[in-house]
Amino acid sequence: MAKNLEITILLDFYGEMLTSKQREFLDFYYNEDLSLAEIAANVGITRQGVRDAIKRAECLLYDMEQRLGLVARFKDVQNGLDEIMDCATKISAENRKNGLSREISDLTVKIKSIALSLSE
Repeated sequence: MAKNLEITILLDFYGEMLTSKQREFLDFYYNEDLSLAEIAANVGITRQGVRDAIKRAECLLYDMEQRLGLVARFKDVQNGLDEIMDCATKISAENRKNGLSREISDLTVKIKSIALSLSE
């Protein structure tokens, strides 16, 4: 299951760099959950031809990620934004507990708002 999710994410990031057939085969196999035989029947080629096309496309996706690192960078940014949200929540809680500075409260709300907008 982890490989399916990984390929789906890579396809989201790099799918436009593949040929339309490669994208179509990966979409059928990973997103539509069709078997190799079903894909082969739909497109009129052999099951082995479908398998070879999918394997080549997977290799291309992994190669693009290794060279460009967009998925890894995206995950790093998401983790950083999560940390920012956690810190802002802790600051807000401490502020409420120790005296409620209006300025600190406003700034933590602004930090959370910015982090949320960047994560969308």
